[in-house]
Amino acid sequence: MVIIRATYMAALALFQIASIVALVGMGLGWRGVMTKYSGFYDLPTAWSMMFWGLLLGGFYGNLTDNFLLVPYISGSQLTIAPLVICLLLAVIVHMILRRDRVRKTGSQPTTGWALGLAVGGMIAMFEIYRMLELYDISIIVIVTIVLIAIISPRIHALIFCAHGNRMLQGKRWSAVLPTFFWCALAITALYSTIKNPLVWIFMIPPVLLAERKAHDWVWAAVPRPARRRLRRIWADASRHNREEE
Repeated sequence: MVIIRATYMAALALFQIASIVALVGMGLGWRGVMTKYSGFYDLPTAWSMMFWGLLLGGFYGNLTDNFLLVPYISGSQLTIAPLVICLLLAVIVHMILRRDRVRKTGSQPTTGWALGLAVGGMIAMFEIYRMLELYDISIIVIVTIVLIAIISPRIHALIFCAHGNRMLQGKRWSAVLPTFFWCALAITALYSTIKNPLVWIFMIPPVLLAERKAHDWVWAAVPRPARRRLRRIWADASRHNREEE
């Protein structure tokens, strides 16, 4: 009984650490793109998507953990199940972004960003938990955990934000296939970093390049009248900064 309790407490501690680190990564993912345009897009819908994203990410993370991450760690033979799971995720994301509440405000990109942050945060939580469970603490493990916490929410936010932007451009179900492809690639690359941290070299540059485009995607979700007000605010802030200098 004592051994079982100690094992349970250790697992609970690892879960709490993984959850906290993943939440920090989600918070960092909100900064920058979303805060720059705060108040000029449908913020209540974006916040509600964080809740639904946590639920969706919990199911998605649990399934990919069972059918992809655990077999990869143990060296078991992989099946086609992870691809089916990624396709199902892409379809569900599309259905969420098709909701009337989202389409009426044209907030598919910002809604997708918030949804992706939550889903990516849950993926990070599962992966960080496995990292802490498998390895002793070292510099490489700490760096890998930090990168997982930062990159996983951000990369899924970029994928779902791009999906929303395609929907704004009039694309319907054809937007599902790119999301499916990038989700499958992202989850495979993220889980590969557990055994091969050098994968980060190939992951980080595309994420940084895509984030530049994310500003254009989020800008498309800002209503035209709000864009004029936002430009004036930026211009006034720029003049104020020059005067202070």
